[in-house]
Amino acid sequence: MNPMQWFLIVLKKYNVFTGRARRSEYWYFVLVNLFNSFLTSYMDTTFGTFDEETKIGYINMAYAMVVLIPNIAVNIRRMHDVGKSGWYMLIPIYNIVLAATPGVVGENQYGSDPKDEEMDLTISD
Repeated sequence: MNPMQWFLIVLKKYNVFTGRARRSEYWYFVLVNLFNSFLTSYMDTTFGTFDEETKIGYINMAYAMVVLIPNIAVNIRRMHDVGKSGWYMLIPIYNIVLAATPGVVGENQYGSDPKDEEMDLTISD
């Protein structure tokens, strides 16, 4: 899958706070989200929608609001994949270490291994 497909998967699962998210799902979302944030910031300066007084770019702010809930959801699912509560996403630095850590192999208390589910889809195709 390409990074944009992973990004769209996260957006489609915007309200799924249960289950698990693979590292690739999480990190490709972060990568595309970062690119889109730079793009919307550039658009703000180009189109004059950046307010110098408040230091707010209105296009970037609108984009950030759109991806806020999907971002929280994928963070929670990523913490679940390593066997931790979603609240661990609030711990600075440690949450990045957890996000980079391989997920628990097999089923854990938060659900089945997302790698196994993807393998099932590949075999059935």
